[in-house]
Amino acid sequence: MTEAPPEPSHARGRRPPQGDPVVDRALSLLAAFDAGHRSLTLGELSRRSGIPTSSTLRLAGRLQAWGALERGPDGRFTIGLRLWEVASLAPRAQGLQQVALPFMGDLEEVTRQHVLLAVREGGDALLLERLSAHQAVPVLYRVGGRLPLHSTGVGLVLLAFSDAGFQESMLAQPLMHQPENVAVSPAALRRTLAEVRRDGMATLRRRTPQPLVSVAAPIFDADDRIAAALSVVVPQENAEPRLLGPAVRTAARSISRGLGARRSIGHTGAPAPRT
Repeated sequence: MTEAPPEPSHARGRRPPQGDPVVDRALSLLAAFDAGHRSLTLGELSRRSGIPTSSTLRLAGRLQAWGALERGPDGRFTIGLRLWEVASLAPRAQGLQQVALPFMGDLEEVTRQHVLLAVREGGDALLLERLSAHQAVPVLYRVGGRLPLHSTGVGLVLLAFSDAGFQESMLAQPLMHQPENVAVSPAALRRTLAEVRRDGMATLRRRTPQPLVSVAAPIFDADDRIAAALSVVVPQENAEPRLLGPAVRTAARSISRGLGARRSIGHTGAPAPRT
């Protein structure tokens, strides 16, 4: 009688007995990249992901073959264009950008500064698009980057029109204004959010790294729920919120109509957050 062959350590499609699933480790490699680490050596990729070098090399090779990573002649890894190609199909971004871009272009032409389009992703604002004139002042925001909800114009709009439960969870957290690194007063933030809902827009003034003013307005979807926020960011010396506000609100209202929103979004009476 012959001895049965030994069973494999784990069956195909099942989680290995130890360690994270392969897909989690692959995602950890991708998450090792950020705005300050756009190019990584194998050792850096291993350290930042917490995955042993041998496993990092194997997984990175698989991701490179698929196009999620690229490797230059110097051996350093970068994010591959295949990820951008797949990400561009995200329905929350694709239709919104198509509708919003013409109106963003109009605002950029008028202000000759920055026009931002952002959505809420978890506890942050995610910048989907930014149009910037050549002479626009430097800003901290990049497309694909995350912005704090409580201390940016688009963030305040997204937070103000979110559901009440999410707002309360944010207000219960210790928050700091960025980049000033000043503590946020929950009572003051609550008043600010009420003003944003009342006015249908947010005006935020920032002193560092240079004096700027952001004016933002909400964009609603076909269910009259907050879908995104639109803003202009201009130098403080050129800022006239009383003129910028109506222009931003009008553009946001037009984008909302393009997304199928039915409720009129005017100076007052903007939709309250849903509970």
